[in-house]
Amino acid sequence: MKTKHINPWLWIPTLYFAEGIPYFIVNNISVIMFNNMGMSKGDMAMYTSLLYLPWVIKPLWSPFVDIIKTKRWWIMAMQILMSAAFAIVAFTLPHPSAEVIAAGGTDVSLFTVTLVMFWITAFASATHDIAADGFYMLALDSGDQSLFVGIRSTFYRLSSIFGQGVLVVIAGLLERKLGDIPQAWSVTLLISAVIFAAVTLWHTFRLPRPSSDVSRMTSGGDARQIFREFANTFVTFFSKKHVWIALAFMLLYRLPEAFLVKMMNPFLLDSSAQGGLGLSTETVGVVYGTVGVAALTVGGILGGIAASKWGLKKSLWPMALSLTLPCLSFVFLAAFQPQNIILISSCVALDQFGYGFGFTAYMLYLIYFSDGEFKTAHYSLCTAFMALSMMLPGMVAGYIQEAVGYVWFFSFVMVCCLVTVFVTFLLKVDPDYGKK
Repeated sequence: MKTKHINPWLWIPTLYFAEGIPYFIVNNISVIMFNNMGMSKGDMAMYTSLLYLPWVIKPLWSPFVDIIKTKRWWIMAMQILMSAAFAIVAFTLPHPSAEVIAAGGTDVSLFTVTLVMFWITAFASATHDIAADGFYMLALDSGDQSLFVGIRSTFYRLSSIFGQGVLVVIAGLLERKLGDIPQAWSVTLLISAVIFAAVTLWHTFRLPRPSSDVSRMTSGGDARQIFREFANTFVTFFSKKHVWIALAFMLLYRLPEAFLVKMMNPFLLDSSAQGGLGLSTETVGVVYGTVGVAALTVGGILGGIAASKWGLKKSLWPMALSLTLPCLSFVFLAAFQPQNIILISSCVALDQFGYGFGFTAYMLYLIYFSDGEFKTAHYSLCTAFMALSMMLPGMVAGYIQEAVGYVWFFSFVMVCCLVTVFVTFLLKVDPDYGKK
């Protein structure tokens, strides 16, 4: 049966824009929202870090996406579910008083429904990632896959700017105009729900139905064979040479940034009396969500160019230093609390550029370590450890900051840079790997 051809330009940009939006709302915007609504730093960091868990355990249920239903079905079902979850959060967001918010005494129990909906969104988003990436390979031939790989990355980055920049600016402007922080965030999340529902409706008509996108159960596939392969994936992964050094690198290379990124936005938002910089919400949306994301993207692009020229082994040390040394900019900001927005933006851009450049070596190593018979499944496991490396430090970052303040917290982050140096020193890689 011949399937109707739909121009990839009509669905690839929107599919990968839709892939990014829930991730950034759940993992980044939630930090700013809970902070602005008076949740303690410890609780905020703990509960928002736990939202990473679905991406950590994603490999455990990815076989079910292969076996049950089609990839298109999973994409549409998850988009409908996420649209509904955003709307529910918008209409059920608690409304603590301005006095409680100002005192930072908002109890986390008020946000039970919000956190449950964010958990559902996180699981749906992680499932959507599995289905979308599989659907991309089924719906396009190899030539189009190569052609559109840059397009999908670009629109995922645009979703980052929209999620961390535009939506935060909207929330900040509404906070100022309405004079009511909870109401401002309710409206912002409702806008997100409407936009996401519109994208979902678009995909209902524009997402193709490739003939190869079939359920393994209905196509006569052997589900038991799939689970045997799944079990073999774990056995072969943990049998790889130098696996424990590799796991140490995956979990600890980004340790400084894992602590830093969780407290970066609260630091920019908190008043000078609290040790922060006292920026408005909309200014943070511009400084971190736009300037910072742009610098991160440029750093990643230049990192890719450098890695293809130098290879992974020669890239490791420049990139490890690039990831760690710019963290000093936050020690400077916390110690002197400057008010010059250009200086603050430059420090944030420097840190994010360094992280983007340094992260290239990390991603290249994941690909290097995954190489072999089960490279797709092993890479999925590597990305699970990548998510875990951000989740675990983030869970305690807020409690550490509350105990020592921002200056000592960012100084502690600099001490963590020694861990990055140590695991980089332990790594063993092929000298020629990654060279173009």
